[in-house]
Amino acid sequence: MNGITAKGQTVEEAVQSALTQLQVSREQVEIHIVDEGKKGFLGFIGSKPAIVDVVVKKNPVEEAEKYLKSIIKEMNVDVDVEKAVKGKEIVFTLSGEQVALMIGKRGTTLNALQYLTQLVANRYTKQYISVLVDAESYREKRKKTLESLAHRLAKQVYATKKKVVLEPMPSFERKVIHQVLSNHPHVTTASEGADPHRHVVIEPK
Repeated sequence: MNGITAKGQTVEEAVQSALTQLQVSREQVEIHIVDEGKKGFLGFIGSKPAIVDVVVKKNPVEEAEKYLKSIIKEMNVDVDVEKAVKGKEIVFTLSGEQVALMIGKRGTTLNALQYLTQLVANRYTKQYISVLVDAESYREKRKKTLESLAHRLAKQVYATKKKVVLEPMPSFERKVIHQVLSNHPHVTTASEGADPHRHVVIEPK
C-alpha cells in the first residue's frame, strides 16, 4: 500500500491512524490535509472529521536498485546485482558470466549505467546520494590505470614543454588525474570543455 485517506477527530488523529495502517513512520510519508475538520456543539453536534491523504515516499535506494535491474533485464544480460549502502553512498556490484558486457570499452557502458542510476536515486531525495556501479573490480583497476597514465604524461609534458589533452572522461575519473598531479612540481592540470566531452589538460607550469 503506497497511500491512504484517513479520518480522525483531529488532523493528528487522522495522521496517526494512517501511519498505523500503513505501518510506517512520519518521516517516511508525505501528508496532505484534505479537511481540518470541525468541532461541533457540545463536542459532537455538527462536528466534521479531519481528513488527510498520506502517501509513502519512495525509497531512493530501492528505486535506484529497481531501475538498474530493469535496465539490465532490457539488455537481456544475465548479471547479478549486489547492493551495499554506506551512509549517502550506494554501491552496486555486478557479477556473472556476462558481466564483461556491462563494462564496455573503457567502462563507457558501466559509466552510463552509473550516471542514469544516480539520477534516479536523487529524484527521490533532497539529500544528494552518490551511486557507484562496479563490475569485476573495474573501478579500482581503472583508477590504477589512470594514476599510471597521469604520471607518464606528466613526465612527457615536462620533457617536451607541450601540453597534453586527454580523452573525455566522467568527473570521477578526471578527479583521479587532478589528485595525482595536484602537488606535481612541474605540471598543472585543468578540466576543459562541456560534458560529455569534458576532458583534462596537462600543461607545464
